Amino acid sequence: MSHAMKPSLTFQGGTLVLYDVDENFRVPAPFEWVKARWRCPAYHYTALLPWLREQGIRDTLPRWETLNLTLHDNRQPHDYQTESLNAWDAADRRGSIVLPTGAGKTFVAIQAIKRTQRSAVIVAPTIDLLHQWYARLVNAFQVEVGVYYGGEKIIKPLTVTTYHSAGDLIANQGSNFKLIIFDEVHHLPAPNWGETALMSPSPFRLGLTATYPEEYEQTNGRWRVDDLIGPIVYTKLIDDLAGDQLAEYRTERIRIDLTPEERAQYDADYAIYADFFRSHNLQRTYGPNWLSELMRRSAFDTEARRALLARKRILHLLSDAEEKKRMLDHLLREYAHEQTLIFNEYNAIVYDISRRHLIPALTGETKAAERKQILEAFQAGKYRAIVTSKVLNEGIDVPEAKIAIVLAGTANAREYIQRLGRVLRKVGNRQAVLFEVIARDTIEESQSQRRRPKKVRV
Repeated sequence: MSHAMKPSLTFQGGTLVLYDVDENFRVPAPFEWVKARWRCPAYHYTALLPWLREQGIRDTLPRWETLNLTLHDNRQPHDYQTESLNAWDAADRRGSIVLPTGAGKTFVAIQAIKRTQRSAVIVAPTIDLLHQWYARLVNAFQVEVGVYYGGEKIIKPLTVTTYHSAGDLIANQGSNFKLIIFDEVHHLPAPNWGETALMSPSPFRLGLTATYPEEYEQTNGRWRVDDLIGPIVYTKLIDDLAGDQLAEYRTERIRIDLTPEERAQYDADYAIYADFFRSHNLQRTYGPNWLSELMRRSAFDTEARRALLARKRILHLLSDAEEKKRMLDHLLREYAHEQTLIFNEYNAIVYDISRRHLIPALTGETKAAERKQILEAFQAGKYRAIVTSKVLNEGIDVPEAKIAIVLAGTANAREYIQRLGRVLRKVGNRQAVLFEVIARDTIEESQSQRRRPKKVRV
């Protein structure tokens, strides 16, 4: 057989494609005969390598480069960071590393890139985090770094993209990268995001998170992280590192009472809400997905819609309770000498708090330049506090605040760990404190219990 007719494998649009073979050619299970070619998702590339060699199939897929990166960062990895990288190496450089916020996940990823010395792409959940990764990589290696998202599409051997843009990048250029890193990998089970990992042929895969997705978050049409990038290879929890690499901390629940008017409104709306989910056995039938089921039913069921609206009114009332405002006044006076982060769920309430206390607000509506200015001024001590909704929950490096005040939140343990992590960066021997302000005899009490993971429950 001439060289031109030798069977070959290539990468096309997130798939592996065999050329110069017919429909009768014996291929392993991942391949399917589609549009007159044997094709399969590029994810299977590593597993198929032995078969390709055995069959003498010419492999034209790899386009990744060997790099010669020098690390311009004199910090030495902590023991647990080295252990995590060694565990990843031992797992054929596939899998997730779970470390608390503030424990240096980005530093671990940079060390992984240096170890592999191959082209790499980093997938981040937001544009803010994309720019943060860009700055860290440029500073670490002092090389040009690509960015690929709606505003810019520059591809380099080291490139940062977002979950939203990664699909297009991988479909077109996935064979350029031997290493793919998913920051905040708990996002990956979402149907669209998981397809990105399925389209990538990268043999080396690394997931980073402080909060690995729960089992129920990887079912019902959602992807499993270990199927896409490998198993958890290393884990450290907050309590494992508190006092050493992270600040010592304590959490305090502060209970307040609703006013008579607020109590009357709460009881009326709770009766509507509870009557529906109890009469339809939503929690028993759907478990952790019961709220999604309520939202689904609300699209066509009038009573479900009425219950969902009642729940929304309850959450808004609890977020804006009068006694919470007074307690916030008290805490800000008591900790006037500390830099403080205040969390609420609703932008309108965030802006009210901002006006009331003359402190800056950060929400999803805050422009990038303004956000940068606020965080830099906060770090310089020009602002004593920042109030935010969900913007600071995840990933963004926050200056060394030591007080967090949560006025409203969900029952999500991930959100709790993320918010606690905002104040855990070690600054001398200073202790971090997270205050949860909750209303007595309301759904907030059970939410507070559920969102605290066992290892940090106090």
